Amino acid sequence: MKEERYFFVPQASSRTELPTEEAAHAVRVLRLKTGDEMVLMDGEGSFYRAEVTLATNKHCAYKIKESLPQERKWRGHIHIVMAPTKMMERVEWFVEKATEIGVDEFSFLLCRFSDRKVMRIDRIEKVVVAAVKQSRKAWMPIVNDMIPFKDFIRQPRSGRKFIAHCYNEIERPDLFDIISKEDVKSAEEDITILIGPEGDFSIDEVRLAIDNGYESISLGTSRLRTETAALSAAMMSQLCKRI
Repeated sequence: MKEERYFFVPQASSRTELPTEEAAHAVRVLRLKTGDEMVLMDGEGSFYRAEVTLATNKHCAYKIKESLPQERKWRGHIHIVMAPTKMMERVEWFVEKATEIGVDEFSFLLCRFSDRKVMRIDRIEKVVVAAVKQSRKAWMPIVNDMIPFKDFIRQPRSGRKFIAHCYNEIERPDLFDIISKEDVKSAEEDITILIGPEGDFSIDEVRLAIDNGYESISLGTSRLRTETAALSAAMMSQLCKRI
């Protein structure tokens, strides 16, 4: 039995051809030809079983044979927000692993102690697409551009909001203890978790977030790197909100 080949195709049900990059991979790398089967992912909750109808050097056309709506695997909307590290490879590593685990949205913060002031979101989006295909996720996580810390926390946001930090003078209960004890109704709520830069948030940023409805939290007793902390937050959320 041949291994199923998955391709990300936005609005797959209303199209008849793979996007350029996916077509190149299908034809030049996987050597698909007319009559071969593949699975399309629209990133909005549906898979489609399709058949190749035309394969050339630059094009791969298809016809849909079966629609396969998928079911959500976790409750609520998991939003991980982090200040990107100086090395982009570490940000990409986090995004890849968190997508495979299961996250709905990524945002990136420009904070007082941030080492990285700009970033290429297109690189992050490519990593997300590859991870979605690898892990067979039916929903594509939203990827937002970098935003100043103050602007982000003042935006209205549903559900529970947390900020992780290392300041002992501010009470910070353990995140897993909080969300693992939620009842079913609370577990249905959206969750947003803020992770600071390598030098942590400033204490003024933490207090400002608390003033704007964020709950102060710890991610455990270990002092974690930024990307490790963000991945830990994603894993805790996934464990507690899994259906």
